[in-house]
Amino acid sequence: MTPRHYTLTQTLEVVGELTSDQLDGYIRAGVVVPVQSEQGPLFREIDLARLNLVVELAEGYHLDAEALALVLSLVDQLHGLRGDMRAILDAVAREPVETRVRLKAAIREVRTLPR
Repeated sequence: MTPRHYTLTQTLEVVGELTSDQLDGYIRAGVVVPVQSEQGPLFREIDLARLNLVVELAEGYHLDAEALALVLSLVDQLHGLRGDMRAILDAVAREPVETRVRLKAAIREVRTLPR
């Protein structure tokens, strides 16, 4: 299935509270990176989701474009870590029961160590 791309006009229609000036600022700050085409910038579904989140954060917390870029960077890192954790858990689940029991005990021990 080919991913859907949205033009600048469509993006502004879909992301309700977003203005053209705000979108330009978010692009400059790296909050979203549209695909460049002969027709101009095109936005993916993930860009629209990020822009919806940005609008909510900007309105709720009055963050500027640079602060929003930082917050989204942290969200991206967290998302990546969740994916890594899911992969680790899937790998551990494939191990024999004895290995899983040993790993569970080791994790419990490490988590109780003083920091």
